[in-house]
Amino acid sequence: MSTLSSPLPTHISPTSTANRPQHRRRRFSLPRWKGAKPIPLAISISIGLIFRFAVPKPDQLSTKAWQLLAIFLTTISGLILGPLPVGAWAFLCLTLTVVTKTLTFAAAFAAFTNEVIWLIVASFFFSRGFIKTGLGDRIALCFVSWLGKNTLGLSYGLILSEAAISPAIPSTTARAGGIFLPIIKSLAVTADSHPKDDSAKKLGAYLVQSQLQCSSSSSALFLTAAAQNLLCVKLAEGLDVNISSKWLTWFKASCIPALISLLATPVILYKIFPPEMKDTPDAPLMARRRLEQMGSIKSDQWVMMIVMLVTVSLWISGESLGLASVITAMLGLSLLLAFGILEWDDCLSEKSAWDTLAWFGVLIGMATQLTTLGVVAWMSNLVADFLKSLSLHWFGAFCVLQASYFFIHYLFASQTAHVAALYSAFLGMCLASKVPGLFAALALGYNTNLFGALTHYSSGQAAVYYGAGYVELRDVFKMGIIIALINIVIWGLVGAGWWKILGLY
Repeated sequence: MSTLSSPLPTHISPTSTANRPQHRRRRFSLPRWKGAKPIPLAISISIGLIFRFAVPKPDQLSTKAWQLLAIFLTTISGLILGPLPVGAWAFLCLTLTVVTKTLTFAAAFAAFTNEVIWLIVASFFFSRGFIKTGLGDRIALCFVSWLGKNTLGLSYGLILSEAAISPAIPSTTARAGGIFLPIIKSLAVTADSHPKDDSAKKLGAYLVQSQLQCSSSSSALFLTAAAQNLLCVKLAEGLDVNISSKWLTWFKASCIPALISLLATPVILYKIFPPEMKDTPDAPLMARRRLEQMGSIKSDQWVMMIVMLVTVSLWISGESLGLASVITAMLGLSLLLAFGILEWDDCLSEKSAWDTLAWFGVLIGMATQLTTLGVVAWMSNLVADFLKSLSLHWFGAFCVLQASYFFIHYLFASQTAHVAALYSAFLGMCLASKVPGLFAALALGYNTNLFGALTHYSSGQAAVYYGAGYVELRDVFKMGIIIALINIVIWGLVGAGWWKILGLY
């Protein structure tokens, strides 16, 4: 007769491992470091220290000015290398200016009362309203349903809808991640085009690349379409370049080259980076189905639409009415809060707005003090004298400076960091070279948007679209430089001619 063995031992011998003394070696391990990244931190600080103590100070500058420039270089190096999150690093460097008595507390924090910064913060809240109410999605889907019968029309539907809502959403990254990338993914998957797969080129790769490249012109079209535009205007005012009717002047100068670029880019990409799928009959059906699921326009969407139309109208005409742009933004935000479109918790949870407040305030404050202490004027005169030694006409000097400002962005991972680091210096060089101030200020501002699609790291929206996995890295760099050169031609020829008609130079 067979016996069933017990699955568990019924007897444990004295030599069983259960009774053996355990001699385990205790491993000593340090807790995981959660602070600043050591190597980027060391490099950023070293750059400032070497500049401060190893580079001879020019006689034209005070010790305080030279010390502030060294801290500013450390700040910019940290923004590029990222030892800490941007806001944290900016606050650390601001603290350093006060601890070293380079700036007084009042001077260090003076920029936090700057109206441009609060205009940017309020605009981020408008972005939250567009996304929360679903109005942004509805507008994009309407364009898709109208124009999306083929791939080229689908691309135009997406880029035109972004251009339409861009003045109310001043973050290209928010537009990309919150509205357009989800729609593009849905369209691509419906067409059996998947990321990180051979099928990506069927539809998804073209739509992603088209949207990314066109987002640069959408951001350049309106003053309030990108946060860096507002920063450019403020820094220009710090160099006594006054722009009357800012919103309208910016749009009048940008509208022709930006619209030409928006209309030309999808066609050019269709030729040099073609999608495998030419017709998309399912796209309008999908868009209409999504719109049906949304139902009729909700009351909160109507309120959001009306408030934004009123706000944009006041941005255009506010100066003649004696209303500053920031007051208009505050009025619009107050209406959204009063009607319950936004709750105060929505504003508190908008981390990007408060983060921007922190580091924009630091950068504007440092840039303003560098101008006050004569650093920008000193650097500008050095370069201007060099350009004069080459016997360049002011327009030749302008072209050299614009090209340098554009292509040096390969070294930056942020458009706003680029502006903070170089805009004032390059504008000062232009002014010292006798380039008309308004012409130089606007051209540099538009350039700040156009280099946002050079690489996968050149802007927040570039990182968002590349992260979707539809476009290979070599194609990102290849299309980035090709479209950049085409934009330079469009803005350089058409833009310069249009600005001549407007009397900017």
